Amino acid sequence: MDYKDLANLIFPEAKEITYYEEKYPRRNLKEGAIVTRYAPSPTGVMHIGGLYQALIAKKMTEQTEGVFFLRIEDTDQKREIENGVEGIVSSLVEFEIEPDEGMTSTTESKGNYGPYKQSERKDIYQAYAKYLIEQGKAYPCFCTPEQLDEIRSKQEAAKIRPGYYGVWAKCRNHTVEEAAEKIKNGENYIIRLKSPGREDKKIRHKDVIKGNVEFPENDQDVVIIKADGLPTYHFAHAVDDHLMGTTHVIRGDEWLSSIPLHLQLFQELGFKAPKYAHIAPIMKNDNGNKRKLSKRKDPEAATSYYEEEGIPAQAVKEYLLNIANSTFENWRRANQDKDMSEFELQLNKMSVSGALFDMVKLLDVGKTVISKYTAERVYEEAYNWAKKHNEELVKMLEDKEYALKVFGIERGNKKPRKDISKWAEVKENIEYMYDENFYAKTQEYPYQVINEKADIEKILDLYIEKYYDENDDKQTWFDKIKELAGEMGYAKEVKEFKANPDAYKAHVGDVSTCLRVALTARTNTPDMYEIMKVLGKERIAKRFEKAKEQL
Repeated sequence: MDYKDLANLIFPEAKEITYYEEKYPRRNLKEGAIVTRYAPSPTGVMHIGGLYQALIAKKMTEQTEGVFFLRIEDTDQKREIENGVEGIVSSLVEFEIEPDEGMTSTTESKGNYGPYKQSERKDIYQAYAKYLIEQGKAYPCFCTPEQLDEIRSKQEAAKIRPGYYGVWAKCRNHTVEEAAEKIKNGENYIIRLKSPGREDKKIRHKDVIKGNVEFPENDQDVVIIKADGLPTYHFAHAVDDHLMGTTHVIRGDEWLSSIPLHLQLFQELGFKAPKYAHIAPIMKNDNGNKRKLSKRKDPEAATSYYEEEGIPAQAVKEYLLNIANSTFENWRRANQDKDMSEFELQLNKMSVSGALFDMVKLLDVGKTVISKYTAERVYEEAYNWAKKHNEELVKMLEDKEYALKVFGIERGNKKPRKDISKWAEVKENIEYMYDENFYAKTQEYPYQVINEKADIEKILDLYIEKYYDENDDKQTWFDKIKELAGEMGYAKEVKEFKANPDAYKAHVGDVSTCLRVALTARTNTPDMYEIMKVLGKERIAKRFEKAKEQL
């Protein structure tokens, strides 16, 4: 018998690899086009770090007119969760990071390089494993779990490196006949790579993000095909990335130490290795210590958190781009109205150590993003979010015409309002504009500087009786507030008050605050002129009466 006979005994049905090389031809793309993938395992909820990887992968392919595909790495079927694939696909759709090829649902896909689920590519992996056996580069291993435990125990006792390598690789030196006899006798086996590596030798590799890295060669005879006939991640990714034409593997830096093995697999299979770009993880400040964002400890680690809070997908992506390239923030400042797709992301400018996740900054990005939306879009997004998460807000937004007036306040001008960072804040931010909500609360009125009961009453009465006219333009409206301030003995200009504070009780700004607080029970709101236009004289007068009752 020879290696070819042994390979045929193990994989009698497997095709020649030439079949797959012809079935999946090299992609016809322009020079420099990046082909990359997001290749998660459906073993848990979608993590923000996964979304970060997918965003970067998608961005790099868009910039180079390449291909971004979604491959599901589901060979570890014991850990797979129900609806795991659906969760991954729907997260990418929700954040508008849709792949050009790959899985589009749990069962469907698009593209010519599928199947895009590893569990459906078993015959392909077996063909390449058969090829390695034929070359004498892989072999069947019959060691039982108990025997492997015994090997490890001996290694630990001798204080030497654990693993299946060198003299510890018991099945490596079986003759073809010995291996064939064990198979014919029905002994269980797996397939291992016969590593040509030596631990005392180093490999040097240039990572696109990390730069030059150096590792010992891989000398472990790793498992490539498990007892169930499915491949390990290491073997499957090498075969898939070759056949799918992957030019760049963009992934988390927890895989950096696998580089010696992965490059070795490509070499032994006779494939050209892709470029590797290892992304630093997103970190969290935990009482002064940096740690990775954790699904167990941090709600914001799950992508579902952003939907539940109503943080727009665009805001999350803009924030992640800022983490990816620190130059994004300045670019955005200089190009406020450009689509983020126009920003050129550079892998070699990504941080080699993990960036800290800053929720305050993310919500600030959210405010800027929402400030640029039309009233119609704010209404639609808030209403759609509310239907899932907030019945009270749904009720408030049922009168769309009125809601659009409320959302239209201070929107579409040079300095739009920035009071909403996420849809979960909408109800609190606008409920004072709804009489039912406003009067249902026991309001406190923080008048600040002007707090004499008689003065407040007089300001409110004078304003309604003498100064308010709903036909006034904004300048006339404010001029009348100045007149009211002067009539009451307050400075009509802030600078007059600052020049001679002893001559006045307060100034026009304090009078405006008095009107704003009586109207909304808040000191900080969008433009008061526009609020008054929406409420109208009758409702303003009624609110002033309530404010006077509370004095």
